Amino acid sequence: MKIDFEESEVKKIKEFKGGIGELLLRKFEDDTCRIMRSTLTPGSTIGLHRHEGDCEVIYVLSGTGVALCGGKKEKLVKGTVHYCPKGCEHTVINTGKKDLNLFAIVIKQF
Repeated sequence: MKIDFEESEVKKIKEFKGGIGELLLRKFEDDTCRIMRSTLTPGSTIGLHRHEGDCEVIYVLSGTGVALCGGKKEKLVKGTVHYCPKGCEHTVINTGKKDLNLFAIVIKQF
C-alpha cells in the first residue's frame, strides 16, 4: 500500500498533547498503526504523554530538537531515531530556529 503524504491533508494542531506552539500533521491510520509525517515549528513542543498500548518510532528528517524519554534527554538531529517503548512517557521539543520535520510510526501492541 502506497501512502503519499504530499497528497494528504495537513492538519494544524495547536498545543499538541498539551505542548506549546503548533504541529503540522499528515497521517495515515488503521487498526494497528499510525504513520505520520509532521513538522514541529520553532519553539514548539509535543506535550509529555505515555504510550500505554503502543510504542513509537520517530525518525528526524531535518531540524534539531530534544526528546525526553523515561527521564533521559536525547539530542535529535537529521538522521537520528527516537524510540519510546510501550509503558514509557516522552516529549519532543524543537530547540532550533527552523522546523523540526519528523516521520513517526506508532504501533499498537497487544
